[in-house]
Amino acid sequence: MENKEFAYKGFVLNGFLALLVALALLAGAIYCFVLADGDAVYAIPGIILLLIFALCMNGFIKLEPNEAKVLVFFGKYSGTFSRTGFYWVNPFLSKKGVSLRARNLNPEPIKVNDKSGNPVLIGMVLVWRLENTYKALFEIDSQSLAPVSAGQKGASAARYLSQAFENFVKVQSDAALRQVAGCYAYDNPDSADELTLRSNAEEINERLVSTLNDRLAMAGIHVTEARINYLAYAPEIAAVMLRRQQADAIIAAREKIVDGAVSMVKMALDKLKDEGVVDLDEERKAAMVSNLLVVLCGDEPAQPVVNSGSLY
Repeated sequence: MENKEFAYKGFVLNGFLALLVALALLAGAIYCFVLADGDAVYAIPGIILLLIFALCMNGFIKLEPNEAKVLVFFGKYSGTFSRTGFYWVNPFLSKKGVSLRARNLNPEPIKVNDKSGNPVLIGMVLVWRLENTYKALFEIDSQSLAPVSAGQKGASAARYLSQAFENFVKVQSDAALRQVAGCYAYDNPDSADELTLRSNAEEINERLVSTLNDRLAMAGIHVTEARINYLAYAPEIAAVMLRRQQADAIIAAREKIVDGAVSMVKMALDKLKDEGVVDLDEERKAAMVSNLLVVLCGDEPAQPVVNSGSLY
């Protein structure tokens, strides 16, 4: 896409020097009015000097770091002025102030369906900034997107434009998050190679940033970072999924307990045989193995039974 933004190349004067000139014009106008005393010969130059002074006052620009002014001459884009400091430019130029500073957006979590069709709640936080002032002001209808209040347009134009950009980013980030979340499952314990929302946060975040930048490029906005900061099953299936996770955890724990119990039984039999404590036949070994596994794998404490009779 063609970049139509360019720096302002018109006449620029130091603001303090221009202010001295403006004050001199004001002083001249006052002097003419004092000399006039009803004489039009002095009154007319005074009126002219006063009008020039009022016109000159409209040309001052004061910019802080990471701020810019988009200059428009009777509807024609004249460039973007971003030099920090106090300056004076053509007073007939209209000036739209924009901020180039980085901003955060932390919207409320939204409900989406993942790749498996499960409803999940997902939220994100992103850092964005304005990079192309021409696209931001003229490629999207930022003026109508701004929540402008009557009687405050002049004083709060920059703030309203900022709110318009935030509204645009919020809508597009919602759509991008739904798009990315729908391409991955929440979790997939059966496949370790498949990317999931819960286990592959870095990869998901990278794709989210790429998708957001594709959507926001039309507005001259660049996302520097986007991260998923909230992820959970929707309330209607949360209990079921929790039971499934609990079952997976129980199975994994049982497997570990059985592996340990088998190892301990084998060690016990080998030690009894090596030290000649008792000579057990296969039937007795099977009974001992069964009893030991019950003791080691059971959830409840074992109740010992003392056999004082003969083994035979």
